[in-house]
Amino acid sequence: MDILYKVFIDPFMQMGAAPDLLFQTLWDGLVAGVLYSLIALGFVLIFKASGVFNFAQGIMVVFAALTLVGLHEHGVPAYVALAITIVVMFALAVAVEKLVLRPLVNQPDIILFMATFGLTYFLIGFGELVFGGDPKVMIADQLGLPRGAIDIKVAGGFVSLQKIDIAATVIASLMVATLAIFFQKTRIGRALRAVADSHKAALSVGISLEQIWVIVWFAAGLVALATGIMWGARSEVSFALEVIALKALPVLILGGFTSIPGAIVGGVIIGVGEKVGEFYWGPLLGSGIETWLAYVIALVFLLFRPQGLFGEKIIERI
Repeated sequence: MDILYKVFIDPFMQMGAAPDLLFQTLWDGLVAGVLYSLIALGFVLIFKASGVFNFAQGIMVVFAALTLVGLHEHGVPAYVALAITIVVMFALAVAVEKLVLRPLVNQPDIILFMATFGLTYFLIGFGELVFGGDPKVMIADQLGLPRGAIDIKVAGGFVSLQKIDIAATVIASLMVATLAIFFQKTRIGRALRAVADSHKAALSVGISLEQIWVIVWFAAGLVALATGIMWGARSEVSFALEVIALKALPVLILGGFTSIPGAIVGGVIIGVGEKVGEFYWGPLLGSGIETWLAYVIALVFLLFRPQGLFGEKIIERI
């Protein structure tokens, strides 16, 4: 009985007794969730175009951020370094299409998936060769990202909103909305969906796989750059940042691998769920809930709705 009280009653009593702490936890979860959504968006874009999970998205986040910081360390002004980094991500998209994707057209999805494994370890090795393995500080101030905090009075207490978190939330939300509209309402978006359905069918109606793949990988590169800037500004830029991309897995399971709105909703659910679970149930279950709770939530969704909240239900007729 005592265990049931601690699990089901005590945490909710704490929420009611200290609403300011509840709002602070919800805000921290929302910020983390939006950034998870941004990471997941890169996976969704690649999956919609090729039908394969891009294992390299995590290292693309690190590579983009390291390129930006590395250029600035060599005396390049911040915004010039940002522009050059965008060009580098476009060059990476072209190289991936020509050297990896084009030779593997119409190959089984597992072949493309393994190709992204190879791309991951190439970028890790190349990144360490060029930038070294030491953590670096993101040039947040030089890029005009705000510092400090805004304190808001809530129910007898205060909620502290970091300005960098507000900026990250706004930028991530705008980027997600822009890409969602672009791929839903434009001719390129329709072509992307056709390519995802069938490479052969897309080729038969004159859709250029090469152009679509370059556009999508470049878009995923821009998402990776924005993600690297935001996560790097909150901590630091290092190859350990790649691990954060693994949180995109439960986000994608919740939202659906082909849904841009699903990436948003899934990210918020995971982000808020992690923070609330860690703060209120952490003392009971032990610290570190934040590292595994997302995968438990994803497992529950797999049992009851394997296609995700916004994914298309697959019906196979025999």
